[in-house]
Amino acid sequence: MIPLSDPGNPRHRFPIATVLFITANVLVFIYQLSLPQPALENFVLAYGVRPVEITTGQDLPPATPVPVWLTIFTSMFLHGGWAHILGNMLYLWIFGDNVEETIGTPTYVAFYLAAGVAGALAHILIDPRSGVPSIGASGAISGVLAAYMVFFPTARITTLIFLGLFITVTQVPAVLLIGFWALLQFLSGLGTLGITAAGGVAYWAHIGGFAAGLVLALPFRGKARRTRRRFAPRSYGYD
Repeated sequence: MIPLSDPGNPRHRFPIATVLFITANVLVFIYQLSLPQPALENFVLAYGVRPVEITTGQDLPPATPVPVWLTIFTSMFLHGGWAHILGNMLYLWIFGDNVEETIGTPTYVAFYLAAGVAGALAHILIDPRSGVPSIGASGAISGVLAAYMVFFPTARITTLIFLGLFITVTQVPAVLLIGFWALLQFLSGLGTLGITAAGGVAYWAHIGGFAAGLVLALPFRGKARRTRRRFAPRSYGYD
């Protein structure tokens, strides 16, 4: 299932932080595309989060120009290819604006980064001796998805659904779409336990970011309800 839009849940303020996060990710990706392959590999090794560097405090070659713990943050702005960045930015664009509007831009920035850190730490905890770099905004965006599910569980998401050769577009409640996505991440994460990391999807970063997003979003449920009531005449048709 691929979300396309949430037409029944329009934003009412410009989502400046969401746009800035998307812009930063795209600009870094464009820079990555400009690098020759050896330089690109070194760039990812230097700025991706490598669990063994965090657990030992040792900077493995190639040298990282920043303290190794900062790679937890720099890794959030790197991506491994077109599908990786396009998928992440699509999810961030659809779900991030409403979460930002609900909790406010400064809080949203802290929320996004905290979910990203939680995702990185979960990935490190699962395989603390791995030297394989993990990159991408998926942990942070997973937290945003969790918050959206908490704030707008019944919002209808226009979704592209693949069922074998059958393809359709329909509207799916956010709690079903995001809940199904989270279940897939968890089951896939369980399937990787005991397997030495050799590249691929960092499912536990998704799980860690999602879990953090759930916990961090709960105190804002009341604010989300007030936001929905405030814009009810136009957005939800409440009496």
